[in-house]
Amino acid sequence: MGLYQLTDTHIPPYAAIAATVDAARAMGKTWAPGLVNALLRRFQRKRARLLDPPDPAPEVRWLFPRWLLEQLRTAWPQHWREIITANNARPPMTLCGTRLRITHVHYARQLSNAGLTARPSPDTTHKLTLDRPVPTAELPGFTDGLVSVQDAGAQLAAKLLDTQPGERVLDACAASGGKSAHILEHAGVNLDLTALDMIRLASSKCGPTCNGSPSRPESSRAMPRPLEAPGLKQSYHRILLDAPYSATGVSRRHPDIKWLRRERDIPALSDLQTRMLDALWPLLVPGGILLYATYSLLPTENEAQSRVFLGRRNDARARPLEEAWEIARPYGRQTLPRGGGPDGFYYAVLEKSG
Repeated sequence: MGLYQLTDTHIPPYAAIAATVDAARAMGKTWAPGLVNALLRRFQRKRARLLDPPDPAPEVRWLFPRWLLEQLRTAWPQHWREIITANNARPPMTLCGTRLRITHVHYARQLSNAGLTARPSPDTTHKLTLDRPVPTAELPGFTDGLVSVQDAGAQLAAKLLDTQPGERVLDACAASGGKSAHILEHAGVNLDLTALDMIRLASSKCGPTCNGSPSRPESSRAMPRPLEAPGLKQSYHRILLDAPYSATGVSRRHPDIKWLRRERDIPALSDLQTRMLDALWPLLVPGGILLYATYSLLPTENEAQSRVFLGRRNDARARPLEEAWEIARPYGRQTLPRGGGPDGFYYAVLEKSG
């Protein structure tokens, strides 16, 4: 904490050192104050050499583990520096207004009245990115469900799923229900929506999230994911599979990801994604759509997963995405982390023939 204050804040060095020493003393660590004081003062004396070594290792220079750095360089030879720079920066805070209740223009006025400013997104009428992130308690109407916090990339799911009145919809990995709520709002009518996740704690949160919307889900159940859910026999017109992923596209929001994730984790995640796709596909009606999504930047989890799935299914095709956002892939499209922009998201629209 003391080093962070010395390198990344405007706190005077003497104050940062004194406060850190006091914190060690307040914790009752009698051996620590002298050591903390000596180390922080030594850092100050040798700051330039320590922070700018002549030839740092790649993982030190870029603050990324070597294996992930190499995979990003290979997957995105023209964009990897931009990706890493964005993932080492603070992420934007993007709001998703309940569009049936308020437009982004009206909500922007409420933000202004609260002393907050935000800029609209060109691709939607109900998304705003705050110029300065704040605690949700400071957002007007947040506790009443007027607005939610959802990354711009995540907000694309409802549009791509393109639900129609009267359809049966399955959100197979709903977590706290953010995308489920957005699907309901995008449809503008009540849907027969089933929102599932692995544990009851996660699914139970979907109720309050969805209740902020004028539309409400017909069903929100806590069940195991589809691999372990033989009770799912209903045929669905739309399925959202926000599959388990490496989360390499959101490491700026969770910096521990890039250090806790291991290269050996990727094949296991890819295998789980494969099995979930195979388990969900029979639940889709002919002519229906499965939207495959990940918070990943790795092709193994994304377009390669889609390509292999399509290769073993004669009744599946990838629907071309004509939208102009971000980068077209052989199958689907990818958003990349950018300063002030969305997180790293992959989407593929898989359509069942018939």
